Amino acid sequence: MTATTATEVVRVQVPERSVRHDLRAVKIVFHRELLRFWSDRMRMISGLIQPALWLLVMGTGLSSLMATGGGEVDLKTFIYPGVCAMTVMFTAMFSAASIVWDREFGFLREMLVAPVSRGAIVVGKCLGGAFVATAQGVVIVAMAGLAGVPYDPLLMLTLVGELFLGAFALTAFGVLLAARITNMQSFFAIMQMAMMPMLFLSGALYPLSGLPGWLAVLTKLNPLTYAVEPMRQAVFSRLDLSPELERAFNSGVTWNGWPVPVWLQLVMVAVMGLGLLGVAVVQFRRGD
Repeated sequence: MTATTATEVVRVQVPERSVRHDLRAVKIVFHRELLRFWSDRMRMISGLIQPALWLLVMGTGLSSLMATGGGEVDLKTFIYPGVCAMTVMFTAMFSAASIVWDREFGFLREMLVAPVSRGAIVVGKCLGGAFVATAQGVVIVAMAGLAGVPYDPLLMLTLVGELFLGAFALTAFGVLLAARITNMQSFFAIMQMAMMPMLFLSGALYPLSGLPGWLAVLTKLNPLTYAVEPMRQAVFSRLDLSPELERAFNSGVTWNGWPVPVWLQLVMVAVMGLGLLGVAVVQFRRGD
C-alpha cells in the first residue's frame, strides 16, 4: 500500500503598507525610546551631571571673576541658555547612538524587514529622542532660579518649546550619523568630533559681540548658534539691563550688520531638522 502524504500549505498574509500602519510604527518606536530611557537611570543621572557642573561650578567661578573686575552680570545667567542646549544636545545624540547598538545586536534588521515604511522608523526614532532630550532639559529649566532667571510661566514654556525644536534637529543629525556606522566606538568618536566644535562655536559659553572676524564667521555658520540664541533672547528679555550690558552680552546674531530675528532663527532650526530627517530616511532606505 502506498501512503500518500498530503502537505498542507500555510499561507502567510503580510498586510499592505498604509498610513495607519506607519503611524503605529512611529508610536511603537517612540514608546520604545521612552522605555529605554526610563529604565536606564544611570544615563539619566550622567546626562545631568555635566550641565549642572557647567552651570553651578564654572558659572559661579566666572561670576566671581567678573565681580572682582567690577562686572554687573551674573555669568550663570548668561550661560544658562547654553547649558540648556548642552543638556539637550548630549541626550539627543546618545539617543541616536541606540541605532548603532541595535544594529550590532541584530534588532535593527528586524525592524527594517517589518512591513512598514523605513521613514516611519526614523520619524519615531527622532520624535522619541527629541522628547527624551527635552524631558532631560526640563530639569535644567527647573534650575532657573539658581542662575538668576525668573520663574515666568511664559518664559518656561518658551524655553521648553525651543528646547524641543533644537532636540529634534540634533536627534535627526545623530540618526543621520548613525545610519551607516556599524560599531559604537566609531559613532562616539565621530559624535565627539562633531559635538565639541558645535558647542564651543555656538556662543553658548561666551558673548557673540566683539569676536575676531574668523570666529564670528564660524559662529554664524554653526547651526547650533541658531538654537541657543532664541533661548538667550527669551531669558534676557525678562532681565533689567542697561543698553551697554545688553549690547555686550545679548547682541544677537547679525548677518552683515542685519540682526536676524528670533522667528527666522527658529524657522532655520526647524527646516534644518526636517532636512536632516529627510536625508536620514534616504540613508535608511538604501539598506542596513
